[in-house]
Amino acid sequence: MFAAALACGVACATAGEPVAPGELAVPGRLLMLRHAHAPGNGDPANFKLGDCSTQRNLDSAGREQARALGRRLAKAGIKRARVYSSQWCRCLETAQLLGLGEPIPLPALNSFYPVPEEREPRLAELRRFLAAQAPDGPPLILVTHQFTISGLTEAGTPSGGGSVFQLNGSGSPRLIGSLAPE
Repeated sequence: MFAAALACGVACATAGEPVAPGELAVPGRLLMLRHAHAPGNGDPANFKLGDCSTQRNLDSAGREQARALGRRLAKAGIKRARVYSSQWCRCLETAQLLGLGEPIPLPALNSFYPVPEEREPRLAELRRFLAAQAPDGPPLILVTHQFTISGLTEAGTPSGGGSVFQLNGSGSPRLIGSLAPE
């Protein structure tokens, strides 16, 4: 699975059938969104959390990709959402550019790519967060990384795409389908 997730690009297999953006307007829906396009993979050796100059960041195409998704969701009736993000700069910028709510940093969404032994503890922390979310609440958007999403879906996600779930009061929300980038 690690090699498949690493190789995932624009053409990667996604979790579930494609869904329309309006699906997120249903109470209790969750979008786990992979950050928008940021060329390369991983981060430089001098990576420091909170210092964007040491990280792989969105390029102009990634910024437009995030804005376009925000416009698509707004056009589908989602004007505001609860938005949480990994603390990585590319995720925070993607979340901000959606324009649907001020992103709240959530360490459970941080990448474990550089430290594979953090995979299970990080996913357990994320599952606790998901279990605490109301199954009938407003839209929830979590901007994160490929490995985090594939940890819940066992499928790939292209940059700027995501998986749509129905929250159910557990750490294992029900997968509805995928939302493709445009």
